Amino acid sequence: MAIVADPDISIIVPALNEAENLSALAQRVDAALKGRNYELLIVDDNSRDNTKDVARQLEQKYPLRLMVREKPKDGLGGAVLDGIHATRGREIVVMDADLQHPPEKLPELLAPIENDGADFALGSRYIPGGSTGEKWGLLRRINSRLATILARPFSGRTNDPMSGFFALKRETFDRAQRLTPLGYKIGLELMCKCRVQNVREVPIHFAERERGQSKLTLREQFRYLEHLSRLYDFTFPRLSAVMKFFIVTVLSWLVGLGIYELIIQSHLQPALAPGYAYLAAILVTAVFHNRYVRAQREFLLTKHPWREFIMIAICELIACIVVASWLVRRVEHVRAIELFVISFAAATLTRYVLRKELMQDIRGLRRELRREEWTG
Repeated sequence: MAIVADPDISIIVPALNEAENLSALAQRVDAALKGRNYELLIVDDNSRDNTKDVARQLEQKYPLRLMVREKPKDGLGGAVLDGIHATRGREIVVMDADLQHPPEKLPELLAPIENDGADFALGSRYIPGGSTGEKWGLLRRINSRLATILARPFSGRTNDPMSGFFALKRETFDRAQRLTPLGYKIGLELMCKCRVQNVREVPIHFAERERGQSKLTLREQFRYLEHLSRLYDFTFPRLSAVMKFFIVTVLSWLVGLGIYELIIQSHLQPALAPGYAYLAAILVTAVFHNRYVRAQREFLLTKHPWREFIMIAICELIACIVVASWLVRRVEHVRAIELFVISFAAATLTRYVLRKELMQDIRGLRRELRREEWTG
């Protein structure tokens, strides 16, 4: 079948080793959209089965295209975004290849954005009429509920914001800002970054997977938490920075206190103990800084975040050592805990001031292109 030149609807289907499901998917999508002008884009993340061969065979019968990402980046979310950029439809639909999302619901999913002025439409398992074929235990249900609550600042009162079956208009997607997909929750990313206001949910039956293997792993659960961190950065840039600074400070102090106690018990000179302990605190901070740089590098004001981090860390350490030495020399009978708290407080204050001045927290995210990128 010839490629649709100017489709009304573009359906993006990320796929990884889904050869067994593609034929049924294409057949059911075509039946659901009979008479509609649509294209079906399979975005293959370099599958190791015969997904590519099956898709090329289906291209002869359906308005289907295959897009192969030989070097996949950013997981399913990256596949979806690459697919959207490669399509032309005025209405965009995203669904999974594993047939857990019912293609028969496509007309109902599209109706709110076509006729009712909705920004975004979701296939929901958790509204009246919705259901799931998966047999979830108590822990899985608690996990799902907690994930929904954590996403509430971006999704409002949406009941199933993690749904991977959704539709939006091209004009809604075009107003997205700073898309940084991570993992499977691309729908949540788009709801947040496109600043959608009117979300409609359509009840669906989320079927149990019949063929292939589930991609939901413990690693993806942790990636979801990291994704939430990025979305909080985007939505609440100042509050998020303060909260993260507080969390990292508490954790670094706790680790530093443990090291400090070990040093004190080894009868090392008291003036040196806070300095050695603060080195451990710096290592804790470096772990979080690494995550921050990896997640937000393209939006940072500074081109050398690690060089500035090291400079700040050296200043913190100097402040800690100087204050500790002054207390030991000038204050009689200073207690070990007082020495720790005052010297660490001086170092933390130094970090706060310098980070703020050098724009190393989330408030340093840039909203515009750098001058040298204007022509790039």
